[in-house]
Amino acid sequence: MTTTTPAAPTALGHAPRLTFARILDSEWAKIKTVRSTMWTLLALFAVSVLISWGIAALAAGDVAKDVAEGKENDAPDLLTVGVAFGQIAALVLGVMSMTAEYSTGMIRTSLTAVPWRASMLAAKALVLALVLFVVGAITAFCCYFLANLMLDAKDVGVGLGEPGVLRALIGTGLYLAVLGLFGMALGVLLRHTAGAITLGIALIFVVGGVVGLIPGKTGDWIAKLMPANAGGQVMAVEAADKMFQPWTGFAVFVAETLLLLLLGALLLEKRDA
Repeated sequence: MTTTTPAAPTALGHAPRLTFARILDSEWAKIKTVRSTMWTLLALFAVSVLISWGIAALAAGDVAKDVAEGKENDAPDLLTVGVAFGQIAALVLGVMSMTAEYSTGMIRTSLTAVPWRASMLAAKALVLALVLFVVGAITAFCCYFLANLMLDAKDVGVGLGEPGVLRALIGTGLYLAVLGLFGMALGVLLRHTAGAITLGIALIFVVGGVVGLIPGKTGDWIAKLMPANAGGQVMAVEAADKMFQPWTGFAVFVAETLLLLLLGALLLEKRDA
């Protein structure tokens, strides 16, 4: 007589408990599997590094001439000058990290899987910030080393240990991370890719310069408070005139971004997907 071994009972068990760590895993899986993420980060790196290297190569001779004549040494300003152009990619990535889910309808799946909308937004923000900080810092150091090769050839190189240099390179990574979050906040608020990118570029590149034309102390203060003017000082070896000191300006930029993200989180809780 043949006997059969009874099958082990199948446990109906509960689904794994939804934790913030699992939400982070989900957001990491999203950002690393979307093809546009890789291309946007590559654009950030390539544009920043190539422009920094190219401008340093072209300007090194003039900088050396100015130094020989006793004029101000502008070499530190050339180290990461290309990031001024590459930062657009960080803003775009931040916007698309949110609006892409709305355009594809994926947001409904995300909010069904993670009913705690603020938790999903926080996890998405943390993953985005970490990715942009790492890529931004690597980009800044590559800009520095390649640009400095051109400056060293004319004997006007800038040492890594000189005041403000290391802070500016790490600060570049921090600034790009927060800029990405700034773009994400605009994406949450507008839920439209083109509109959020247009508004972000206007605030970063246009409005910040235009408000500087307002006369008197009022104009100075408004200019200092604009996102790029405040946050961008942390990327500079020396702060610009009439602007906040690097860490003060960066703190202002962080506060402005957190305020927008908080507003976005409130709207995310109230609006339909």
